[in-house]
Amino acid sequence: MTEIRDITITRFAFARDRIIGDSQVKIAECHVGALEIHCDDGLTGLGFFLNLFHPLPDRAELDRVFRLEALPGLLGKPPAGLIHRVARPRGGANRALSFGFGEAIDQALWDIAAKQAGLPLYRYLGGTNPRVRAYASGLDFHLSDAHYLEFFRQARALGFDAFKIKVGHPDLAWDLKRLRLLHEAVGAGATVMVDANEAWTPKEAIRRLHAYRDAGHDILWIEDPCIRDDYEGLRQVAEAVPFANINTGEYLDLTSKRRLIEERGVDILNVHGKPSDVMRAGFLAAEYGVRVSLGNTFLELGVHMAAALPEVDWLEYSFQNYNHLVETPMVFRDGHAFAPDRPGHGLTLSTAAREQHAVDKVAAGLRPAPPSPIQLA
Repeated sequence: MTEIRDITITRFAFARDRIIGDSQVKIAECHVGALEIHCDDGLTGLGFFLNLFHPLPDRAELDRVFRLEALPGLLGKPPAGLIHRVARPRGGANRALSFGFGEAIDQALWDIAAKQAGLPLYRYLGGTNPRVRAYASGLDFHLSDAHYLEFFRQARALGFDAFKIKVGHPDLAWDLKRLRLLHEAVGAGATVMVDANEAWTPKEAIRRLHAYRDAGHDILWIEDPCIRDDYEGLRQVAEAVPFANINTGEYLDLTSKRRLIEERGVDILNVHGKPSDVMRAGFLAAEYGVRVSLGNTFLELGVHMAAALPEVDWLEYSFQNYNHLVETPMVFRDGHAFAPDRPGHGLTLSTAAREQHAVDKVAAGLRPAPPSPIQLA
C-alpha cells in the first residue's frame, strides 16, 4: 500500500506580466508556493497555494507551519484514502489550514491517486472527453484602452471566440465603452460575458444590463452582479433580465451554493478551488439541472474537473504568467482547453523554475518572470 512519507515546499515570487484586477482589487505581484507530497513507492503529487495580495512567509516558516499543522494528518496515510475520507471537525479544529495549504494538499493527493491508477485525472474522475470549451478572460479592469484592445486582439488571433471582461465602473459610460472596444477587438459573432465582482445593488445590476442590451450588446452571462449571499437580490436580477444568464456562486461554500440554487438566484454555477470541492459542487448542480462553469484555477488544473463534469460548459483562461513554473503547461487550441493524457493532473514542477525563480526569503524581493505564451497543440 502506498503511503505518504514526506513533503517539499518551494516558494516563488515574481512580478505579473500585466496588472490584473477588477472593480474591487488590483494585483501586480504573484506569490505562490508549490507543495510536493512524496510517497514511499516513489510517486510524488504536486499542488499549489498562493496569496493574491501579500508575500508568503519565508520558505523555512512555510515548512515549519506545514509540518506542525498538516503533516501529522498525512504521514503514513494512503493518498486515495485521504481524498475520500469524510471528516467532521468540531470547535477549534473547524478551520482552514494556514496559507492555503488545504487546496494544495487536495490537488497533490488527487494527482497521486490518479497516478496510482495509471489514469489522467479527468478519467480518474469519470470523464471521457478531454476537450473543454474555454473563454479568454482579461482580468482587465486596470488596463488602458490601448492595452485592453491589444490583449483581446491577441486572444482572438489565438483562436478564442468567447471573451469575458470586467465591468462595474461607477460610470455606466465606461462599461459601455469597454464593450464597444471589445467588439472592435474581436469582431462580430463573439460570445461575450461580463463580470461585475459584486459592484452593484440588484436594482443597479438590472439597470446596467438593460443599458448594455439597449446599446446593442448581447451578453451570455453577468457574473457576480451583487453581493454573493443576497439570494433574493440575485433572484430578482435573474427574473428581470431573461436575456442574460446569472453566473455566480464562486465565493460560497457548498451549503450556501445549495441555498443559492434553491432560491433560483443562479443560472450557471461558478466553481473553482479544491478538486474535491469542485466535484461536490458539480454533483449538487447536477441534482438541480443547473449548468456549471469553471473559474480560474492555478495553471488551469481545473480542466480535469471541467472535463469530468457533464454540466460544465466553459473553462476560464486568463493568460497569467505561471507557465514557466511547470515542465508542460495545459494546452489550448481553437478556443478549447485539453486535459493532458499523462497520469495524474499532468503538471510537474520545472527544474529551471526551481533554479531560477525559487525565492526562499521575503527579503529577497521579486524576480522578473517571463510572459506565458499560450501552449498550442
